[in-house]
Amino acid sequence: MKTDDGEWNKIKLKKPVMKKIDVVAAVIVDRQKVLCVQRDAGGESLEAALHREIREELLLDITIDRPYLTVEHIYPDFAITLHCFLCSCENTRLTLTEHLEARWMPLDLIATLDWAEADIAVVDKMVYEG
Repeated sequence: MKTDDGEWNKIKLKKPVMKKIDVVAAVIVDRQKVLCVQRDAGGESLEAALHREIREELLLDITIDRPYLTVEHIYPDFAITLHCFLCSCENTRLTLTEHLEARWMPLDLIATLDWAEADIAVVDKMVYEG
């Protein structure tokens, strides 16, 4: 649009702000079988969120052994950072309080499940690198 003095006004368009979510995921391995669970970190440290969520939602105590993989993924309306940790547990018996289903699966079969897009890099790493 031209102003009275003949100059063009510049209109600055703001980029829409995409919601960004940090998510933690436990890759729990027991005798070559793996159980994967993920949730939003919710302002806690990643490790604290992971311990709390696994305890609340699976009634399972885990040991976080080490960071495993961090994945950045952009969905159409939000971006996600998935922080995965390799974990272990003494007792593999769990009770579902939030999830519909959970299974301990051999590594060579986990790719047969219907994973979220952000999870695929983690699944690929588990399958191809062990």
